[in-house]
Amino acid sequence: MNADIIKLREATGAGVMECKRALEEAKGNFDKAVELIHIAGAARAEKKKDRKTGAGFLYSYVHNNRVGVLLEVRCETDFVAKSDPFQELVKNLAFQVAAVEADDVAGILEQQFVKDDKMTVKALIDQTIAKVGENIQIERFARFEI
Repeated sequence: MNADIIKLREATGAGVMECKRALEEAKGNFDKAVELIHIAGAARAEKKKDRKTGAGFLYSYVHNNRVGVLLEVRCETDFVAKSDPFQELVKNLAFQVAAVEADDVAGILEQQFVKDDKMTVKALIDQTIAKVGENIQIERFARFEI
């Protein structure tokens, strides 16, 4: 079962104990354990949505010298803003904005994530919230295309 815990941790980014509990609850069914971790992560993310986001990151991305994106993503602390999961999220969000047009932040959140069409952008953000333990919000963005 230890190999399954490691595999689940790599697949979800959840902690070891959370992976162990999910596998026990799912009676060893890996797919069910992944689902349980995603549900738990979404619930934790929902609890954090009202918390103030005072830190953050401003990121620019240019795709093939044809599409440019300027994106502001907020979190609660500088510590999280500098963390690998947050930085990776911001890069993925900028790529999303470059790839698929949206009029506003709400429109982005409802889109299917371009790198994994099984999840929405909102689910991607919730997954990162579950990893880092802080509220994360897309504050604003600008997209330019030639």
